[in-house]
Amino acid sequence: MAGRAQRNGTLIVLGALLIFLISLSLSGSNFWQSIVINLGMYIILVVSLNLSNGFTGVFSLGHIGFMALGAYISAILSLPLSQKALYLPHLPAWLAATHLDMMIGSFPLGFLLATLIAGLVVTGVALVVGLVLMRLSGTFVSLATLGFLVIVRIVLINANDFTRGSRTFSNVTQYTDLWWVYAWLLVAIYMVWRIKFSPYGRSMFAQREDTVAAQSVGIVIMRPRLFAFAVSAFFTAVVGALWAHYLTSFSPNAFYFDLAFSIITMMVVGGMGSITGSIIGPILITIISESMRRVEDLTQLYGITQIVLAVLFILVIIFRPGGLFGDREINFAAIWGRLRSGRGAGEPKPQNVE
Repeated sequence: MAGRAQRNGTLIVLGALLIFLISLSLSGSNFWQSIVINLGMYIILVVSLNLSNGFTGVFSLGHIGFMALGAYISAILSLPLSQKALYLPHLPAWLAATHLDMMIGSFPLGFLLATLIAGLVVTGVALVVGLVLMRLSGTFVSLATLGFLVIVRIVLINANDFTRGSRTFSNVTQYTDLWWVYAWLLVAIYMVWRIKFSPYGRSMFAQREDTVAAQSVGIVIMRPRLFAFAVSAFFTAVVGALWAHYLTSFSPNAFYFDLAFSIITMMVVGGMGSITGSIIGPILITIISESMRRVEDLTQLYGITQIVLAVLFILVIIFRPGGLFGDREINFAAIWGRLRSGRGAGEPKPQNVE
């Protein structure tokens, strides 16, 4: 019965999301579509980052580096040949001749392939980096991953033949829309949800709480950490590809501390270890950010948004370190039970007839 209520609740949420996306798509409002598209990408980033940070307790500050790599790899693979010859004349011959532009009807198969290739390449990078970094813990791994972000930025700036250096990488074909973003969002949430409630997920949470106790019962520490780090990097790279093919022009400066801080704030506010919190956190931060931008426009006091987010981040760490949800998830079975109890309480009780 509980399983059926959980499934029914999930189907209701998916149905409501579908109706919302269809309505928004038909509305023609570019402003609101832009906000919802960015929100979807933020949710994927927070869900994937939570898999690494929240589930294993290995706090990474450098995941935005994976996003940057995913953006540039997918953009180079899908850039039209004429644009490659003009903007990237010194590419290796095999890469200069590669253009993933296959279409099946109106479906951009080439974009999907470029996104998957970017995700897989970045996953390989994460495995190599993770073999070293996942052996660390505490502040050491945080500083090391922050160093990785700095290294990625320096490499992108100096790899002129591939990235145009610090100049804007432009003329990327715009493929990303509501449907691409929310299709990947559902895939990410489903995958991370299955991982959380799998034996691997239980191993992640066990070694997060107490490494020594986890080792004493036979849990291998390195394997779940590396697995979470690699899967997280894959979905982070996917967001990079979506981002690149939505903005169509970007530079290495777009993938640095400001974005990293925003994503970490969303994760901490929602709850480290909660997929539900990884959805609610970005929604709340997006609402606050958009509201504060209106205040900035009215008062011309620019920078208030960052101050408010920083204060919120500090308050959550002090008064609710686990975030709004902690490790908890929405229990549709419990909600359904309360609704049924409330409905039953309002019905007249049968009278005994003698």
